[in-house]
Amino acid sequence: MGNAISVRIRQLDRRAERAADEFDPDPPDEARAEELLRQGVGPTIACYCEARTGDAWHRFDEAEFERLEGTLDRWLALYGACYGVDLDGTYPVRTAAELLVDTRDICDVAAVLTGVPDR
Repeated sequence: MGNAISVRIRQLDRRAERAADEFDPDPPDEARAEELLRQGVGPTIACYCEARTGDAWHRFDEAEFERLEGTLDRWLALYGACYGVDLDGTYPVRTAAELLVDTRDICDVAAVLTGVPDR
């Protein structure tokens, strides 16, 4: 499973890179923000959750984990840009996963982690 997780993280990272390259913000754009959450933030958190549950528990090496969290940060930065907010923070993927388990709503996860949009 370890190699499959590494491949998946690289794919998510490349997808985030392409999304950033193609991104032209025109805030506020809630529909696009939700699309980015479903396209990138959700799958990134799911990758972490799947690696940490079940019989095939995966131990991330340092580079893998940094790439996974960096990918989450990149997706959330795009999400923030949809609201005209520059998010240059780091967001723990474990916290994001715990929020997703608690709320079952990716929009709530992003709002709690980033404070965007203001509620």
